[in-house]
This record gives sequence, structure tokens and C-alpha cells, in this order.
Amino acid sequence: MTILVTGATGNVGRRVVDRLVTEGAAFRALTRNPDKAGLPAGVETVKGDLTRPAELPLAGVTAVFLLAVLESDDAAGLAREFLASAPDLRRVVFLSSDAVTARRPGSYELHLSVEQVIEAAGVEWTHLRPGEFMANKLMWAGSIREQDVVRWAYPDAPGAPVHEADIAEVAVRALLDDGHAGRAYSLTGPDLLTHRQQAAAIGEGLGRPIAFEPLTYGQARASLIRDVGLPWDVAEYVLGYAAQHNEEPPPVSPDFERVVGRRGRTLAEWARDHAAELSTVNRTAG
Repeated sequence: MTILVTGATGNVGRRVVDRLVTEGAAFRALTRNPDKAGLPAGVETVKGDLTRPAELPLAGVTAVFLLAVLESDDAAGLAREFLASAPDLRRVVFLSSDAVTARRPGSYELHLSVEQVIEAAGVEWTHLRPGEFMANKLMWAGSIREQDVVRWAYPDAPGAPVHEADIAEVAVRALLDDGHAGRAYSLTGPDLLTHRQQAAAIGEGLGRPIAFEPLTYGQARASLIRDVGLPWDVAEYVLGYAAQHNEEPPPVSPDFERVVGRRGRTLAEWARDHAAELSTVNRTAG
């Protein structure tokens, strides 16, 4: 089996690469700029762009970790062209979204359309539907680094963010092992935590207390635009999830533990993994 990892330098794809190296699997890592990819020595890195699927080096590829082209108005069409250009492909593990399960308008349609294209292609398919990534907490990184505080709206709204390494671990199992065809895995973290509790968990991981200061909806939106650099509509999208979860807590899924056989990584573990991004240069955590 020869595996292609698309998005090989992304939050999840980079972790998929690391897991496949550990497993000793044969794979190629696809990136737009191999010279700047920074992947482990010995990894076969190939240049390509999912917006031009017919130009990709797909000969001999039998399995793929596939991303949707989120910036395209025709993500489903690009996925269809990708599949048609891969004559040896037998297995597709698609990084979808839990929005498909929740059917959240304005959020699920693109991923659902790609899922449907894959299912119609006659290959073994597995859909990964993660909820909020723990990596999204990097939007709090500035105030954590500089002031040991998280400022955010809806302090008591719960969430179950998932570590990107857990998503990658399920992806690798679905790529390498039989028994995952036709499954759609909902992936969350192991704990349902309010935003206050999330700040505390990050502090636990960093070895120093992190305070929480509540913002109004408008203040949080302004901070995302001003401090994080998000466009207005994306800031609204992010806060929309927080508002929804304030009234409708998301479920904690057992799928990661069922596939991997152990409990998922906690937010405190994630914070330790990202301590360099959440600490000033002259601060020592722990």
C-alpha cells in the first residue's frame, strides 16, 4: 500500500506524517512547497496543489488522507476530479467536520458534498468528523503569553475540543487497518469543559495559573478581528458555536477510545505540547 497524505504540513496532516513514520508505512507527503515543509528526514515529499488535482502525482497511490479544498466554491468537483485521477486508489480517509453530524447551516454543506462524492466513487471510505480543534485555543495565545489570562465570551459555555494528534491517530488506524470502511467517526476531546475550565486546564498544562476574564459577544468579536486577525464573518462563525454551546452543550464522543483503545489527550496535555507558543521566551513553565 502507498499512502498519500494531503495537507501534510497542516495541524492534522503533520501529525499523520509523524504517526506514519512511527508505523514504518510507505507514504508520500503532499505540500505546495516541499522546500519549506520541514518534514522528517527520509519522508518522500511531493509538490502539488489540490486545486489542480489532474496534475498531482497519483500513480500507484492506493490510500489517501484527504482534505477538502475549503477555499474553493466547488470542493466537491475538485474531490471528484482527484478521485478520477487516482486509478489505483482503494481507500480514502477524509477529514470532514462534526458540522455534518449537527447539520449546522452554513457550515456542513461543503463537507457533506465531498463526503457524498467519496461515497459514490466505489472506494473504501472513512469520514473523520472532529469538533473544535484544541489548536483553536491558540487564538488566546497572546493574552496567555503576556498576561496569564484568557478573555472570552460565554464563560460557562461548555466544549469538548479535540487534540489534533488524536484526530491523526484515528486517521492512521483507518489508513492502515481493515474494519473502518463505511464509518463516520465523531471525534471530540475526553472532557466537557466550560471556557473557565479550559483556561484552568491550559494553566495546569503550562504549570502556572491562567485567569479568565469574561467579555461580551461584541468585545470578543472585536478581539478576534483586532488581535487574532480573523475576518468579520469568520469571527461571527467562531462565536456562533460558543453561543450555541452555551444553550446546547456538545456531546462527548466515545469514538476515539473505541478506535484507539485508550482515552483521548486532555487540554492540559495539549497545552504542554504547545508550551512554546503559550509562553514568553524568558518564562519557564513547570
